[in-house]
Amino acid sequence: MSLIMARTHLARLRTSGHVPALLLIATIGLFWGGNWPAVRFILMDVPPFTLRAIGFTTGALLLLAWARWRRLPLAVPSQEWPWLVATGAFTILGFNLATAFGQLRMPTSQAAIIAFSMPCWALLLAWWLLGQRITRRQWSGLLCGQTGLLVLLGPAALAGGSHGLAGPLIMLGAALSWALGTVLIKRRGIWQSHAVVITGWQFALCAIPMVVMMVAVEPVPSPGDWHTSTWLALGYHLVFSITIAQMLWFLNVNRLTIAQATISTLIIPTVGVSSAILLLGEPLSAKVFVALLLTLAAVAIVMLHRRPST
Repeated sequence: MSLIMARTHLARLRTSGHVPALLLIATIGLFWGGNWPAVRFILMDVPPFTLRAIGFTTGALLLLAWARWRRLPLAVPSQEWPWLVATGAFTILGFNLATAFGQLRMPTSQAAIIAFSMPCWALLLAWWLLGQRITRRQWSGLLCGQTGLLVLLGPAALAGGSHGLAGPLIMLGAALSWALGTVLIKRRGIWQSHAVVITGWQFALCAIPMVVMMVAVEPVPSPGDWHTSTWLALGYHLVFSITIAQMLWFLNVNRLTIAQATISTLIIPTVGVSSAILLLGEPLSAKVFVALLLTLAAVAIVMLHRRPST
């Protein structure tokens, strides 16, 4: 049902002049969906703080260098700096750090499902921070999403106490962090700086604490000992997820409504779960399948509202 609703909503975007947005949505969904198994491969050789220090530093250098080459102004107006720092802390630092540690404590396919309950939390935060009204239908979507989360956790995780719930709670924190950052981007409204410049400076700021933590608590990286799969996954992660998709996400949220921008999250968990099963050999259990369907249905109910008939 959610796929039919998604196609209907995409058709509305197409007929309303948002054809470029369709390409951005598909690109973000595919790039971030494939990033889930890529990060799991990297974590087999690279610890979390080192991974994020490499990713954030690379993202900052590539985006700011590209902006310089395009002769975009690198200076950010003083009134935008607080928003830049806050949105970067939640959408980049909080989300990426939590997903790295979360994947070390639970299967990647299940972690992706929890992380992309984000639109449900974004709806609640938009109601609180932006004054957007929550309809009865959207409350139903939130209930559906919470049901999917409970199905995914299951009695085993709940009975396991803090050990069994550690991974899911970290991933839930990642979803909340991403949702809050997304709503704050929208609350800021029109940004004077280019999306590439904003994202580049966000990566630069987020890289600082990651480099400090890498040096303080993790062993010195030994790239010569990394597997070929680690190098391939790292290349995908740095180019497609960190650099391109993150910048496109900021651009989408800044240009479109919360509902239109987060439609890409319908694609991400599906791609993430499928690629984790194919590349990592994770099983597609009935529990994971039902939880995925409930999560997708929740996002669809929340985000793909019908327009009033005229």
